[in-house]
Amino acid sequence: MVTLCVPTIIGLLVLLAILAILYNLYVQLIQKRNKVKEAMGGIDVQLEKRYDLIPNILTIAKKFMEHERGLMDEITKLRSRAAGLQSTAETISEKINLDNAIASRMGQLMVSVENYPQLKSDQTMLQAMQTYSEVEEHIAAARRFYNSAVNELNNAVEIFPSSMIAAMLGIRSYPFFEAKEAAKNAVNASDFLK
Repeated sequence: MVTLCVPTIIGLLVLLAILAILYNLYVQLIQKRNKVKEAMGGIDVQLEKRYDLIPNILTIAKKFMEHERGLMDEITKLRSRAAGLQSTAETISEKINLDNAIASRMGQLMVSVENYPQLKSDQTMLQAMQTYSEVEEHIAAARRFYNSAVNELNNAVEIFPSSMIAAMLGIRSYPFFEAKEAAKNAVNASDFLK
């Protein structure tokens, strides 16, 4: 029969405790990273709704808004680029920039609609604009969930001791969805009505 001395038992218990702590940190990091991916998936679902809605709005608007053709073409190009971009850790920043550009241009288009009384009174356009507004609210909610998940992950990635595990696993910080400087300023509708 093998007998273990007290220092050996204590050493084994300390080793087991350290392994349990490291495993727990590993599990938490993976869970947080997966929460960020889930949140980005939620944003993608909402953005896909926006991407599906944009051609309908542009088709209706083209009937009335000949002077806004350049803006509509730009929106179409941005939409195509964004819709074709997969959301991965490597492309998140580009996706955020494209999303901000689309939101800005669509805002300009919605303000421009005010110059066209026939378009403003068109029921299909009114319904499309209302649906677009609802989709934008859903996107904002999905962004808040994403930013919360990113905050948790980034804290874990940057704070010791989980930062060591994250570095070994190649888990890194994700960017937040942030409003661009221009989006933080109040919109002056008269700028778009010239």
